Amino acid sequence: MLTWIQLLLTLQYFCLPQECLDDIAKARKNGYPFHLVHKLTDRRTLCLKHLSGGQQGKGDPNSQALKNNKGPRRSQPPSAEHITSWICPQATVSFSLEKGRHLVAAQRIAAGEMILSDRPYSCVLIPGMQEVGGKSGEQDTGELGTEHRCCHRCLTETLSPVPCEGCSYGRYCSTGCQQDAWGEHHRWECPLGADLLVLGVMSQLALRVALKAGLKNIQMAREPIRDEHTKSEPRNESSETYPCHANQLDPSTSYYGDSYKTVFHLHHLLNRQSPALRFLSAVTVATLALKLSKAGPLSWDLSVTSTANCQSADEEGGNAGQSDELWLMGSAVLRHVLQLRCNTQAIVMLKDTGPANSPVQSSREIRVASAIFPTLSLLNHSCCPNTSLVFSTGANVDPSVSAHLCESVDEHGDAIPGVAVTVRAASDIAAGQEILHCYGPHSSRMVTQERQRLLLEQYYFLCQCKACTVTQEEAAEGREQKSGSGVSQSKSGLLCCKCKGSLNKSSVDKGAAFICSQSPCTHRTSSSEVSLRLQEIRVVLKRAGDLMERDRPDEALGLLNKVQFQAGQILAETHPLQGELADAMARACATMGDWNNAASHLERSAVSIGSQYGDDSIELGQQLFKLAQLHFNGGARGPALSVIPKVRRLLCLHRGSHCLELQELQAMEDCLRR
Repeated sequence: MLTWIQLLLTLQYFCLPQECLDDIAKARKNGYPFHLVHKLTDRRTLCLKHLSGGQQGKGDPNSQALKNNKGPRRSQPPSAEHITSWICPQATVSFSLEKGRHLVAAQRIAAGEMILSDRPYSCVLIPGMQEVGGKSGEQDTGELGTEHRCCHRCLTETLSPVPCEGCSYGRYCSTGCQQDAWGEHHRWECPLGADLLVLGVMSQLALRVALKAGLKNIQMAREPIRDEHTKSEPRNESSETYPCHANQLDPSTSYYGDSYKTVFHLHHLLNRQSPALRFLSAVTVATLALKLSKAGPLSWDLSVTSTANCQSADEEGGNAGQSDELWLMGSAVLRHVLQLRCNTQAIVMLKDTGPANSPVQSSREIRVASAIFPTLSLLNHSCCPNTSLVFSTGANVDPSVSAHLCESVDEHGDAIPGVAVTVRAASDIAAGQEILHCYGPHSSRMVTQERQRLLLEQYYFLCQCKACTVTQEEAAEGREQKSGSGVSQSKSGLLCCKCKGSLNKSSVDKGAAFICSQSPCTHRTSSSEVSLRLQEIRVVLKRAGDLMERDRPDEALGLLNKVQFQAGQILAETHPLQGELADAMARACATMGDWNNAASHLERSAVSIGSQYGDDSIELGQQLFKLAQLHFNGGARGPALSVIPKVRRLLCLHRGSHCLELQELQAMEDCLRR
């Protein structure tokens, strides 16, 4: 572990004077040796010089709050009823037995318009560095996971975390987040840290939701559903055959904004979950309740009648009251465990990876946390959605989003930044059309059968969206084709090794072979041979990536040049693997400073990306953004200026006009036009 002075030197090296001042304050508060205090004073003087006007920062240790040696203020839980969600006027909440609660466009919504913004009711960091594709980078590379890099409350990345004083797991970006987390949930989670890590993210999230709500809100949420449940049981049985957001309550009272009632009334599809899973969930929650009862006084800090009566009762009555509290809390946690399987949302962020000193920084999508969003849960699934989602954390919240969200405010009046999700229309949405987003399985990444299998396993419904229905019709007519990468499309992207014609999946031998579509040729290639050759290309791609991570781009480029010739024999330019190859070659060239060749390779990659995801996709926008950077670095003024408008249109469409990439794009354009 770094000493205080080593940490301060590190922060100064990265030009972070305010963070350095914060740590100077922590060092003094925690009894830094008196004979070394002059070092802190010297560091403080240097940091103050970096700050504008020579003003003392918020971490100045001369303030009275930093002079006392007491622990963090144990604040009371913040109100759980802040306005944290917003739905545009053109959209309305509807209800039907077939679809449950869902969002419908009341008026036409133009592409790029913000439809809703929402904050999670609660979230839990996912340990490690879990890629969206399912890979985990921490075990292979030894890099720190999200639980070490991010604030455990607002998910902001921080170089100098404020640790919890009671456990070695909780860490925060500031004392404000530390105190708010303590008041909201961590005072109960703190003694259970090791157990919660073993039980997993979903169990911890379910517990955290119940702890944040508290007994009073749980009791209030239970009352209407208990009455309605007895009245509408027959209707619920029929609605359980539909997607996960079908609701037991009356349509007029099925949506409660951002309150706990909305979370409590999310459908759990209990009858669809296996007895083994239900039993395991019950045992898990019972274990948590037992741990809570042994961790110390319960003290839920709630003004409920039963708790007040227990205080005036005898010891036996008090124990009975505590048992009732545990039962009520445990039943709510179990309900949330069952709900989260089909209502949780992964918070995904684009994270930079690779060596910090590399001239080219690679990035990948990482699952940072699991969360439950009350308003986002209204959206049903489509494998080809008409919306796009963007997550923001900490201080990176889009200003247009903040305008609609009411931030929590601490006792000093400073807004506490948090997590937000923004949903925008990815295409024009006509009045009366349902607003949909993708739960994970997307038509551009997965074949229909695989998508439907995954959705049925986790969400308990057979997807019949437009993408699945169209593909089924094509399959019935014998026209569906599947690519070697598993992407369902009109053409496989595979080439005949004899005539370079397109290979199509054979429909007569259950897909065991590919047949050339050119009538004079009709050459057959077995599926096993195609799979083997594709796997060989993937292995080389993996080796080349490892070489670049070890700062050996020249060797990586040599490997990629060899496999590119082999890939050209069997893969069309639009095949996803061709795009990956071209992207890897562009990265190798850029690492060596060969910007022009890097741009040429990336242009080929953009063709593949556009074919796979579409000309209006965010994936193509990200690829063209990299292309603009390469042209800019290579001094290619004309090509850069021709690409920038395309990038701007796609980024505005999916991420809004205030995203960081657009700011960088504008700076590049201003420089090129001088």
